[in-house]
Amino acid sequence: MIKPAEIELSAIRSRGKGGQNVNKVSSGIHLRFDISASSLGADEKEKLLKLNDFRLSKDGIIIIKADQFRTQEKNRANAIKRLNDLVEKALKVTKSRKKTKVSKAKIAKRLEAKSQRGILKQNRKTVRF
Repeated sequence: MIKPAEIELSAIRSRGKGGQNVNKVSSGIHLRFDISASSLGADEKEKLLKLNDFRLSKDGIIIIKADQFRTQEKNRANAIKRLNDLVEKALKVTKSRKKTKVSKAKIAKRLEAKSQRGILKQNRKTVRF
């Protein structure tokens, strides 16, 4: 789907876990994916550009920051996975809902149950001589 050459990865200093090592090692990943320069089809690019997501910039670049893990390799894999998930979600075609109609048998059954209930209540009334 997305070629690795189209993804720009850069290492950044990660926040969070790591103790004193967090200030010395660049274990976070900053992923940039330019939609207009990608090899995706025109309609796929259009769907991605219409995406309402905070990770999509006005220039049509998807920016993902991954610093969840302590190692750069895990963060790189996480960033690529999140990008693929985002693209898959945007390009997924939703099935249109078909309107259904209540069958005549169901309507007749409901009306029959109502009339039976009415007869039951009618029989509860006090009888006068």
